[in-house]
Amino acid sequence: MKDLPAENISFTDFKLIGFYSLGEWRPFLFIPFFLMFLLSITANSILIYLIKSQKSLHSPMYVLIGVMAVLDLILPVFFVPNMLLSFLFNWSGISLTGCLIQMFGIHFVGAFQSTLLLWMALDRYFAICKPLYYHKYMEIGHFLKFVFLPLIRNGFLIVIMVSLAGKLSFCRNTIDHCLCEHMALVQLACGDISVNNIVGLLSAFLIPTADFILITVSYVVIFTSVFRSGKAHLKAINTCITHIIVMTLSLTSALIAFLSYRIRNNVSPSNRIFMSIIYILFPSCFNPIIYGWRTKEIRQTFHKFIKNGKVLPFLNK
Repeated sequence: MKDLPAENISFTDFKLIGFYSLGEWRPFLFIPFFLMFLLSITANSILIYLIKSQKSLHSPMYVLIGVMAVLDLILPVFFVPNMLLSFLFNWSGISLTGCLIQMFGIHFVGAFQSTLLLWMALDRYFAICKPLYYHKYMEIGHFLKFVFLPLIRNGFLIVIMVSLAGKLSFCRNTIDHCLCEHMALVQLACGDISVNNIVGLLSAFLIPTADFILITVSYVVIFTSVFRSGKAHLKAINTCITHIIVMTLSLTSALIAFLSYRIRNNVSPSNRIFMSIIYILFPSCFNPIIYGWRTKEIRQTFHKFIKNGKVLPFLNK
């Protein structure tokens, strides 16, 4: 019986072969990535617990920080456990459906993080530039106006991107990655993937890039207002700087990961995979530490809970 031509084959099961070039050293990757995952889970859980349990941290600014911690807690769960099992036991198989679900989760939560940074910038804008109207605009009814459209945009673009990827015919089934990243899967397709490339680029431009432009405009207006008014808003500016640090960390790691796929000739596969994983995992580990360290109220609450011994029972649950 003759083999079927390659163009008539479409795989529905895949193997994630990230870091296989490391050979016998690959299982040792379990240690650093497990420690980063543990740090992410622990730090974000503590931050969520502190904000939830302390009534003084129930203002909109801290609620947004809490939502960021929830997203940072959820995002690694989509791929890190599977990746760790692959390092230890060489479990690399994943179905097309599982791959698409993972892809949607990673990209949608990542887009949500970008948009949340925009909401944080809006919160600071109203607090500093429109203080008399802050509580009016930050009431849940009014704030939902700023929430609804970006979420619809994010969901629409990510659903289209994942749906188009799912309709492709795949001639290969080895994904040179540890997770189902969009371009890593699409590059296995048999036919033309120009539409998928365009949708991927549009999603990158219309979500993180558009959010970054709006965030930049917001902070330019904020800093201009502060410099004109003197030292009245120095405390609020300190919060802005914290947001800017987190935004810079997130966008820089995302840009490096994005460019690594476009400059493939100069980047080894292992380095490209490492940068892509770090872009997702690194902010989840260090965002709660940055907020906890730089936000005075959260830092004081943490010290109080440590002193009273209330954090330790939480960690033992």
